[in-house]
Amino acid sequence: MSAKTILVTGSSGLIGSEAVEYFDRQGQRVVGVDNNLRREFFGAGGDTTWNLERLKRVTKHFEPRDVDVRDREKIFELFKKYRFDLIVHCAAQPSHDKAREIPLVDFEVNALATMYLLEAMRQHAPEAVFVLLSTNKVYGDAPNELPMKELPTRWEYARAEDFAGIREDCRIDRTLHSIFGASKTAADVMAQEYGKYFGLRVGIFRGGCLTGPHHSGVPLHGFLSYLVKVAFSGEQYTIHGYKGKQVRDNIHSYDVVRAVEEFAKVPRAGEVYNLGGGRANSISILEAIAQIEAMTGKKIRTAYSEKARVGDHICYISDLAKFQAHYPAWKVTRNLEAILKEIAQEVSQENL
Repeated sequence: MSAKTILVTGSSGLIGSEAVEYFDRQGQRVVGVDNNLRREFFGAGGDTTWNLERLKRVTKHFEPRDVDVRDREKIFELFKKYRFDLIVHCAAQPSHDKAREIPLVDFEVNALATMYLLEAMRQHAPEAVFVLLSTNKVYGDAPNELPMKELPTRWEYARAEDFAGIREDCRIDRTLHSIFGASKTAADVMAQEYGKYFGLRVGIFRGGCLTGPHHSGVPLHGFLSYLVKVAFSGEQYTIHGYKGKQVRDNIHSYDVVRAVEEFAKVPRAGEVYNLGGGRANSISILEAIAQIEAMTGKKIRTAYSEKARVGDHICYISDLAKFQAHYPAWKVTRNLEAILKEIAQEVSQENL
């Protein structure tokens, strides 16, 4: 990739910070937008100041901006000042549960801010590539309608044709989303429209469980990161419903950014992709607890609540076939064991 000017929103978060580092190493000019709203959402545990300071130390071409993505005037000013070639939109209110408490803020951050960015791009950078980090929660609880079977440590798809996981043709309406899922669906559909209606180079990545060592995991968000933190801190982890056998596929932040890079090379207007770790990186809560305990030698204290989270998936695995067919140079490079070891190393250093 030749020298570009790249905008990364949510630049102190998990995917945003990975994107900043990755493109900075290539010599790209990276403008980061983040106002640490995550601390307001999740308290001290969600504070990303540490990650911003780390980025300042390790990057050479990074220009951080303390901007709220809900501030339309400032977003448009950024697009007027810089000629962005790539916009990686990671900023979000990311929690199922928190959204219920702050539905207006959730919608402003997830839906309205996405609209501002898309329109700023249309007016001031129509040749740019735009990637929205969407979520599998746009499918609501529709994936739960697939026939399931209960195994000793996980729920599993009952039919052979579902083995690879959820495809992009799964419906996104007539389903229970949660407030978070609904706001992200609004952003997802609008991003598609700016691609298909205006012909802009917009891609939508519906993420599974995005994870990695730079995740500020908290009880309401950040499954593997928070679970590893609990192992080291001795806190109690609460399992919500489905006997702890609910399954997620996990993808390292590096592999997400590599997918962004591949899409940016040959973008497709308004295209939607499921992006997760796939079948090989799928794990249930019970399995994750057992694996982390074996890896760290630490016992994780758990509590169980019969009440499942609203709109939660029983078994969700991303079918990666569409993205891999369109972008064959991309693949998942970090398996679950490597991901967990990396997170554990980071958390253990924080606890020294």
